[in-house]
Amino acid sequence: MTPKEREHLKKLDDMVLNASSEELKKIQEIDHQTQMDGLSFYDVYLDSSSLVNQSIKKPSKKS
Repeated sequence: MTPKEREHLKKLDDMVLNASSEELKKIQEIDHQTQMDGLSFYDVYLDSSSLVNQSIKKPSKKS
């Protein structure tokens, strides 16, 4: 594992540990979807950390 990957994993760990209950629900949804796709949440985060982080932090809009 590269130092950059370790840094991203630390950020992910910190994000999960400091997440609100709403953010944890979004993380859980993303984790569930990645598992259904046969992927690892950590691998997806490492490949697109800004995308995953933004999708978790954005408030959901209800129509």
